[in-house]
Amino acid sequence: MKELTMDILHIGVDDHDLDLFEGQYEVPNGMAYNSYMILDEKNAVIDSVDQRVSSNWLKQINKNVDYLIISHMEPDHSGSVKEFMERFPKTTIVASSKAFVMMKQFYGEEYEDRRIIVKEGDTLLLGKHTLRFIMAPMVHWPEVMVTYDESAKVLFSADAFGKFGASDAKEEWACEARRYYVGIVGKFGMQVQNLLKKVGALDIECICPLHGPVLKENLEHYINLYDIWSSYRYETEGVMIAYTSVYGNTKRAVEELKNNLVANGCPKVVLTDLARCDMAEAVEDAFRYGKLVLATTTYNNEIFPFMREFINNLVERNYQDRTLAFIENGSWAPTAAKIMRNMFEKSKNIKYIGQDITIKSAITPDNLKELQELASVLCKN
Repeated sequence: MKELTMDILHIGVDDHDLDLFEGQYEVPNGMAYNSYMILDEKNAVIDSVDQRVSSNWLKQINKNVDYLIISHMEPDHSGSVKEFMERFPKTTIVASSKAFVMMKQFYGEEYEDRRIIVKEGDTLLLGKHTLRFIMAPMVHWPEVMVTYDESAKVLFSADAFGKFGASDAKEEWACEARRYYVGIVGKFGMQVQNLLKKVGALDIECICPLHGPVLKENLEHYINLYDIWSSYRYETEGVMIAYTSVYGNTKRAVEELKNNLVANGCPKVVLTDLARCDMAEAVEDAFRYGKLVLATTTYNNEIFPFMREFINNLVERNYQDRTLAFIENGSWAPTAAKIMRNMFEKSKNIKYIGQDITIKSAITPDNLKELQELASVLCKN
C-alpha cells in the first residue's frame, strides 16, 4: 500500500512470476496490476487485480468499501471482483452497461441489486471527491471507461498510459510503454485520439494507469507520445531493417545495406532478425521509425513464416504513413517482394521507395550497387 495523496492509496500488486502477459508478450520484469482506493465519506476502490495475486490485494483493504469502480473487464483487472464482492457484501459496483454484460459472461453475476450503471459525463459524489466518468470504448475493449477525480485532479486512465513491468522495474518508461501500446492498443488509434480529445480539456495533475507507474511529473511528455502513437506518426528518424535468412545470403545483404546507411549518415539503423527476436519488440520498432526495409526469401511459393507473422502484426495494427522498401531472395522463382507488397494493400499512405532488389541465391556485384543506391535514396527521403 502506498499513499498517492492523503486520501488516495495505491493498493496494486506486482507479479514477478508471470512469464507471458496475455499469453504472448514476454515480461522479463514482471507485471504490475494497479488498483486504487479513495478514502472519503464514502470509500471507493478503483479496479481489482488478476486472480493470480488477489490474496495480496485483498489484504490491503482493511476498511469498508462503498463502491467498486470497474474501468475494464479484462480478467487481469476484474479477476478478483467475485471474491471481493463476497467479502464486502455492502459494496455497490459502478461500471458501464457493457461491463455488466461481460461480468455475467466471465463470473456468472451481474449484481442487479448492487450496481450503478454509468454513462458519459455521469458523476459520483464520495464527499470531498467527485468522480466523473468518461467512456473510452475500444481503448481497448468496448466497455472501457476512465475516471476523473475533479477535486484531486487525478485521471484513473484504465489501460491507457500503462506499460509492461512490475512497479519496481528499473527501466525507461517509454520503451515498455511503447511495446505495450503497440501490441495491445495499437489497432485502436482513432479511439485513443477520441479519448485524448476528451481528457485534453481536463486539469490533470496525476495519471493513474492500471499497469506501470503512477505518472505525476512531465505529463505533457507522456500525453505527447500517446498522441504520436495513436495518430500513427513515426516517433524517431531512422530505418528499421527486418529480415529472415535461411543460409546467410539475405543476412549479408541487409548487413551491407546497414553499413551503407550508416556511411550515408542515417541517424538510426535498427537491424532485426525476425527468426530470433521478440516479435513484439520488432513490431514496436516498425511503428517507432519512419522507414522500413523488409528482406526475406521466397519459401514454399510464399514468404518465410516469420516475415509473414511480422507483416500480419503490422497490418492488423493499422500500420500506415510509412516508407517501405523490399529485398527478396530466391534461387529459381523469387516472388517474395510482390507477396510482401500485396500484404500492405489495405494500409494507408504507404510510400514505396527505390526498386525492389532481387537476390538470386547469393549477392552479386550488381546487388551491391543496388544496395548502395537504396541506402542513398532512403537517406535522402
